Amino acid sequence: MPVPHETEHLRFRRMTPADLDEMAALLGDPSVMEFYPAPKTREQAAAWIAWNEDNYAKDGLGLWIIETHDGDFVGDCGLTWQRVNDELKLEVGYHVSPAWQGRGVATEAAAASRDFAQEHTDSSELIAIVHPDNRASARVAEKIGMRRVNDDLGADGSVRHVWGMRLRPTADPSDDPAR
Repeated sequence: MPVPHETEHLRFRRMTPADLDEMAALLGDPSVMEFYPAPKTREQAAAWIAWNEDNYAKDGLGLWIIETHDGDFVGDCGLTWQRVNDELKLEVGYHVSPAWQGRGVATEAAAASRDFAQEHTDSSELIAIVHPDNRASARVAEKIGMRRVNDDLGADGSVRHVWGMRLRPTADPSDDPAR
């Protein structure tokens, strides 16, 4: 199963249970999870890994581990199917360890995931779901070519901003979510 191409600074690989320590630290960090309801427990991080393994088996994609070419853990990034306004949409998502934040790695990883979606999926659109106060994630979405296209209500009733872009040309330009 393919993963996104290596970038200038990063490489991608499938997440496995062997990543539990790093993923538990990442998803348990309050600063990383600031825009989520709460940081994840170790058990929830294990479930996150299992969810991604299921996504790999079912969809051929998921969130992948991102690491430096030297093997240093950076975080996760990739593609998952999410329900947005009652429609299933392909989303790019990412979590970056605090030590790596502010260095452009989220943008680099998200761009590689966008390119993977263009090469390896039939989806005509890519979205990012961003908490209204998460300006850093909004900037990543902008930098990879997305524009804010909609709002959605999360399961908890909170408003989420939806950023989007076309992955393939459409016959009807008014159908473009980035317009």
